[in-house]
Amino acid sequence: MTTPPLQRTSATFLGMPAFPKAARAALADTQQRRNLAHATATIRAKRAAVVGEVEDWEGLRVAGAAAKDDALHHLAERLEQLEANLTARGATVHWARDAEEANRIVVDLVRDRGAEEVVKVKSMVTQEIELNEALEEAGVSAWETDLAELIVQLGHDRPSHILVPAIHRNRAEIREIFLREMAAVGRPAPADLTDEPARLAEAARLHLREKFLRAKVAISGANFAVADTGTLVVVESEGNGRMCLTLPETLISVVGIEKVVPTFDDLATFLQLLPRSSTGERMNPYTSMWTGVAEGDGPQDVHVVLLDNGRTAALADPDGREALRCIRCSACLNVCPVYERTGGHAYGSVYPGPIGAILNPLLRGTGSDVDASLPYASSLCGACFEACPVRIDIPSLLVRLRSRVVDQSSRRSPEALAMRAAAWTFADHRRFEAAQRAATTGGRLLGGRTVRTVPGLGAWAQARDVPTPPRETFRQWWARTHDDEETT
Repeated sequence: MTTPPLQRTSATFLGMPAFPKAARAALADTQQRRNLAHATATIRAKRAAVVGEVEDWEGLRVAGAAAKDDALHHLAERLEQLEANLTARGATVHWARDAEEANRIVVDLVRDRGAEEVVKVKSMVTQEIELNEALEEAGVSAWETDLAELIVQLGHDRPSHILVPAIHRNRAEIREIFLREMAAVGRPAPADLTDEPARLAEAARLHLREKFLRAKVAISGANFAVADTGTLVVVESEGNGRMCLTLPETLISVVGIEKVVPTFDDLATFLQLLPRSSTGERMNPYTSMWTGVAEGDGPQDVHVVLLDNGRTAALADPDGREALRCIRCSACLNVCPVYERTGGHAYGSVYPGPIGAILNPLLRGTGSDVDASLPYASSLCGACFEACPVRIDIPSLLVRLRSRVVDQSSRRSPEALAMRAAAWTFADHRRFEAAQRAATTGGRLLGGRTVRTVPGLGAWAQARDVPTPPRETFRQWWARTHDDEETT
């Protein structure tokens, strides 16, 4: 059996430093930490309120996990069913093994239609494959229409959150970006623009409106792909998705193969889980569904690109299948103490936070420094599992990935040498007792003082105190205090 291909690290993140080094730089940015603390605290409070209204939230989580597991355990059949239903309703389905193939398919489709620009919505998967860069190389301008993604694009920045890509920016920074950049690519921002949310939204709306009305081709992702009807679903809050999905003549949807759900009934479960977990809303303002081509209504030329790009490799991994349940709600990011302090850029991917710390090593392997470091980007507090609407046990997956990273690393690494020494010591009771005697001797010499640094323990000792050895082990205490009992 051949091993499924892994995802290539995109050019944007290639060569990034490992998480500890990238996180250190992020921690020094006090403005970003304030922005993140305010935003995540607000979303957490809203989510807690609406989740608390659901009588059987745990039952919904179990149902969501079961539906995703069913789809993933029968993925080949579900995808064939999805393709058949899409084709029967007038859509053209394409299959892409990796980013290069997906980009080539989309670029060819856009070129064939003579389009020089496209509008985009729900495009995280296209950020994963760097479609904007591929289109730009082909002479096509791609315009992000989601407000947060527009801010990231105009700011020549990278997304730092799954749901709110510009979460690291505050209103004053957004105003500066709009005033500085909008005029170069379309309708300029009003000269008297303030940082009031309504004024910023109005500036974005006016800027984007002309692009919506002019574009002949739209590119979307999808939150869900329903196998038994061939329906694609986009869930959003601003209405930009509705504009993209209905106005242009051609619609190209790039969809990860893990987005498939078995039935339309299953979709009802996810439409309760996703808005509450992501934006803290009972129901999102806009839910758009399309099933192929509807004569005389919306795009008459519909294409769906089903993308693998490492997902099959994750599916074949005993630990990876559970991670593919993810519905990209970002609830795990908003409760993660590590993410709240470092932000998303330190994770080296469009998928940051706890879910990114497991998805990226599964999709891309642990061959690079940044991917090998991600399983350690967690305190293992368990808040991510409690928040996950499809019950992905992220802490357990992180621990197993850490074990894998250690096994794959050099047997001469300090951690590997320490583990080998421990295994040798524990294998014989005489060695173990000798080690205990040495430890208690050390404890008596220290006299209760705390050891704060030990040569060779590196970053571990910088964040923790080394446990002080006891002056006496339990066995030694027992032998000393029960000597009479043993001799009688």
